Amino acid sequence: MKKKQLLLVFAFMVTPQIHAQFYDAAEVDSLSVAGGNLQTDGADEFTFTESQLGENDDVTSDVIHVGSSSNIYTSQIGWAWSSMWFKFRALDNAYNDVYMNGVQVNNPENGRFTYSTIGGMNDATRNRDDVSPFESNSYSFNSMGGSSNYDFRASSMPAGHKVTLSGANRNYTLRGMYSYGTGLSKDGWAFFGTVGYRWANMRTAAIKGTFYNSLAYFLSAQKVINDQHSLNLAVWGSPTERATAGASTDEANWLANSYQYNPYWGYQGGKKRASRVVNTFEPSVLLTWDYKIKDEMKLTTSAFFKCAKYSSTRLNYNGTNPHPDYWKRFPSYNYDVWGREGDYNYDNAAFWLAYDNWQDESYRQINFDELYFANTQLNKIGADAIYWIEARHNNHLVTNLASTYEWNIKKDAKWRVGMQILSNRGSHYKTIDDLLGGEFFHNTNTYLVGDYTETASEAMYDVNHGYQKLIEGDRYGYDYDLWNQDVKLWTGFSIDRDILHSFVTAKMGGRRMWREGFMRNGLFQDNSYGKSGKAHFLDGGLKMGSTINLGKGHAVTVGIGYELRAPNASVAFMCPEMNNDYAQDLDNEKVLTTELGYALATKWFRLNLTGYYYKINDANEWQQFYNDDINSFSYNSLTGVNREYYGVELGLRVQLTTNLNLVALGTYSEAKYIDDTQVNWMSSTTGELHQELCHNKGMRQSGTPLAAASLGLNYRIKRWYLNLAGNYYDRIYLSYSTNMRYEKNLQNAGRYHAGEYDVPAQAKGNGGFMLDASIGRQFYVAHHPLSVNLQLCNLTNRRNITTGGYEQSRSNYSVTETENSGTEVTTKPRTYNFEKNAKKFYAQGFNFLLNLNYRF
Repeated sequence: MKKKQLLLVFAFMVTPQIHAQFYDAAEVDSLSVAGGNLQTDGADEFTFTESQLGENDDVTSDVIHVGSSSNIYTSQIGWAWSSMWFKFRALDNAYNDVYMNGVQVNNPENGRFTYSTIGGMNDATRNRDDVSPFESNSYSFNSMGGSSNYDFRASSMPAGHKVTLSGANRNYTLRGMYSYGTGLSKDGWAFFGTVGYRWANMRTAAIKGTFYNSLAYFLSAQKVINDQHSLNLAVWGSPTERATAGASTDEANWLANSYQYNPYWGYQGGKKRASRVVNTFEPSVLLTWDYKIKDEMKLTTSAFFKCAKYSSTRLNYNGTNPHPDYWKRFPSYNYDVWGREGDYNYDNAAFWLAYDNWQDESYRQINFDELYFANTQLNKIGADAIYWIEARHNNHLVTNLASTYEWNIKKDAKWRVGMQILSNRGSHYKTIDDLLGGEFFHNTNTYLVGDYTETASEAMYDVNHGYQKLIEGDRYGYDYDLWNQDVKLWTGFSIDRDILHSFVTAKMGGRRMWREGFMRNGLFQDNSYGKSGKAHFLDGGLKMGSTINLGKGHAVTVGIGYELRAPNASVAFMCPEMNNDYAQDLDNEKVLTTELGYALATKWFRLNLTGYYYKINDANEWQQFYNDDINSFSYNSLTGVNREYYGVELGLRVQLTTNLNLVALGTYSEAKYIDDTQVNWMSSTTGELHQELCHNKGMRQSGTPLAAASLGLNYRIKRWYLNLAGNYYDRIYLSYSTNMRYEKNLQNAGRYHAGEYDVPAQAKGNGGFMLDASIGRQFYVAHHPLSVNLQLCNLTNRRNITTGGYEQSRSNYSVTETENSGTEVTTKPRTYNFEKNAKKFYAQGFNFLLNLNYRF
């Protein structure tokens, strides 16, 4: 019987993967191939798919936007590999700087820019200057992941009307957009505006239990006062409500017979309801003054204001875990399907009962009716609700002032100097969104009840408000602001003389940050309410690069840089939800970047071959997760993190005929931790600080293929545009669990032998091959162009390719403290194997986007 059991469960591990869809809805207009480059609407365009818009709460999917037209590789990868959440050089989005009219707009708290904030306003975001890490630019010290600057001036926008209609089977079903621009009038005025809407409900969305509603608007007005002065005012926003889907284990996907299984929804009164709903709205204002001092001198000054509102709901509880993918509900909780040696459970009847239960869709989803019934019964006896929907809020109020002076000293020499002054207040708090039929619950951290009485001040989230009843709309749990203020100065000099183009840039700056708490936490009554002390950091950097023209189309590029980067406020505090303490050993990141490249350009042939090496020392990371070893949430600060990134990139374009060209892309890279890391962690139930060594040496950066290749054909003739591309992805790692690799936990798991630790290998996802195609045609209707484009993605319907995911942070054993001892523990092996059950996302199967736009 045991052998049959193992064979049966082994089947779900080797079954062709059925996938949980990535968020993808490429916002693309008609495709063309001009001069051999894949383009949209005749402009070299890297258009993000929804998989890259940072719209997933379980993984960091924000990518780096590189589109330098001087390099075949960087100009193409965003389009070619967008469905895989491909990250340029495996770098976090925080290492890519985004500017608008010269002012930086990355989130000041975590350093990232989320492209969903400008989603749905494509016609306003086409004017963009993208530079690779070792190219000079006119607006900044270039970041290690490159930089982008959007031009939002009304005079830079296209004149005329444009209507766009789209249909897709991706994260939204329908999209409509309208744009209108006046161009620059004789009296110096220019106006441009666009409005768009993207929609899918629970009947049409690609993933069950999700929906998408997003309105986007953009308006820009410019007045050219005279030959020297111009003013421009731009406002935009994209209010969005959407339901998110979750990653799942292979066992869950097998039982649901779908890799689109989503555990974040259920039925209430016979209707579908999502538990994870995100609401976001970031209204932004940008005022720009252009001052042409002389023909060779100009000053650009921009002021940026943003009031960002973000909330994400989730189901919480103080009773039996109601989540359908809770590990104790799986068949493998009752039967050791891995054949390990040890005292494991082999309850055959329970295994098959769980299997049978999972065949019922209602069992695989949240039972909202059951939660309502439980709460209403508790109402009758005046007891606290035990199930509710909470909303976590992350709001920001940003002000940034930037000014750049540019002097064309000579025809072949330019000098630039600029500054940025920024202030940000990040507000973080939780509210009770829906009590699910309950009437209230008390201001008590129930994890502490047992160690303290229910009414003890130590057990209260907020001692200032005592043992009070909380109702829908109330804030609870935590409520604090993180402030950070930055000042940056930078300068750059470039020269283009004879066979040499060279640049050198430098920066220096300072950062000040602090926390202000609005709740007096029971465990930290003297160190949670009010303002913390202020932390100060100085940073700076130097970067230089050269391109040497060797003649006959040959060129060599070389670059080197070194930076000190101040830590972000998002990782600077040990336990910001509970107290004012900073993380210990907090320091600047030390970043070394180098690059060496070769380029060849002829009439019919272009080649770019680049090698790079980056090293980051003393990086800072922060995590929060539930640690069931201690029955508590754990706040984990990793400081002194050392990582390195290196690899090779290839871009090749061959013009086979006047109308046909071939494009080949490839990269093989490494991005890993090079040392074990010291971790300071705090339990939310004791408030005690602990130190651990995390054996994470050799762990790779996650959520992106570290090896990828593409071969595509582009054909253009008589207003027809055709593209066919095959893409291959490999070496896809999942986000590793630090908790699983803590030294003490390795010992508890029996992974310490003869003085050495047996560190679990990092979980990986499946790579594979995808085939994509697009076809477009431009017509003329009433003497105006009508463009029609159809994208066909994943034509072979490959569903077994992993786009990302993460290891679970629970242990393969349960812990029992020895009586009267807080240090000695006994461990018991668990039948369910967390090490083998990482949660994953999979690339969507065959999908399409039909796009029509008409200009007049």
